[in-house]
Amino acid sequence: MSISRRSFLRTTGTAAVLSLASPLVARAQTETIKVGGLHDLTGALDMIGIPMNQVFQLAIKEINEAGGLLGRQVEGVIYDPQSNMSLYSQYATQMALRDRVAVVMGGITSASRETIRPIFHRYETLYFYNTQYEGGVCDRNEVTLGTTPAQTVARIIPYAMNLYGKKVYTVAADYNYGHITSAWVKRYVEENGGEVVATEFFPLDVAQFGSTISQIQAAKPDFVCSAMVGSSHLGFYRQWAAAGMKDQIPMISTVLGAGGNDQIMLTPAEGNGILSSFGYFEAVDNPVNKAFLERVKAEYPTNTPVVSEISECTYEGMMIWADAVREAGSIDRDAVRAVIAQGKTYDLPAGQVTIDPQTQHAIRDVYIAELTDQNFVIREAYPQSPPLDTQMVCDLIADPDANVHHEISL
Repeated sequence: MSISRRSFLRTTGTAAVLSLASPLVARAQTETIKVGGLHDLTGALDMIGIPMNQVFQLAIKEINEAGGLLGRQVEGVIYDPQSNMSLYSQYATQMALRDRVAVVMGGITSASRETIRPIFHRYETLYFYNTQYEGGVCDRNEVTLGTTPAQTVARIIPYAMNLYGKKVYTVAADYNYGHITSAWVKRYVEENGGEVVATEFFPLDVAQFGSTISQIQAAKPDFVCSAMVGSSHLGFYRQWAAAGMKDQIPMISTVLGAGGNDQIMLTPAEGNGILSSFGYFEAVDNPVNKAFLERVKAEYPTNTPVVSEISECTYEGMMIWADAVREAGSIDRDAVRAVIAQGKTYDLPAGQVTIDPQTQHAIRDVYIAELTDQNFVIREAYPQSPPLDTQMVCDLIADPDANVHHEISL
């Protein structure tokens, strides 16, 4: 009815009707479109959340400088959940019910995602999860842009085994991501004829790893695979180097570099030679990325973030959502979801990104890179890698009402 009314006003030119409607039209044109940013700005994962928030705000600025959306400016509604699940729940509810945001970008850990995802699903608020994770989310209300193990772990494990050997020791964070990713590591090691000699898990606040380093020395693996997360776990890499182990046993990581600032918190002596695999590194060589990094530096000249997959995917999320709003001609969730479900391909800093209609995860280029003097140097690239793990358990085309996180059976 509102569309036909606007059409009527445009075509009739009736002065009386126009005069009555104009205050409503003027207010609609001046109201902002609110978008939510829910990133850890303090707490255990602030070194990851702060760059995500910086790029989130840059994306809003760029959208507004390009004319906004639907004749309106975009306004960021930002909360700091402080790596606290109770605050995640509280702020997600506020965003959906009080702030009435059109979309939310947020969450870092799987625990935070699974705290807020059901809230946004219940209150019909579109949600973008932009973090690399363990795979398995099947929810048409969520768009997932970060990489999954089938895109990254499946690449880096055989690559490392060809370089170093077949005996692997895994250390990981003690929550969903660490446990499930470690299971994928074991699967891919065994598929390539190797053996995981041990796996250890550590809570996010653990910062001392002397006994574990001694156990690794005794086990004599060909390399260590780390799925450690957060600032406390950086102590593992520091203590590993201090024990003289870095030059004895190589290391790969499924996490280091995901947040951006972690690699610059390690000295070259502590970090050089570590391999990681993600869907984005600053070293990606294309014109879109070069221009993007220049804009990031111009926006934050004194506190320039190191852009990682997680922060770059936050930028992707805003741009993909904005494109869908323009095409839909509306911020209505279902109208925007219908555009996203078409499976469009976008040229973004990371390369070509396609939304897989079956899972609403990203099909994207994946890279293996080596940490060298606090920068990642790309060693291999794997174009257009699909999220095969999540495709095993999720089909939103057949079941568009799905709302579940599958712990994929290995």
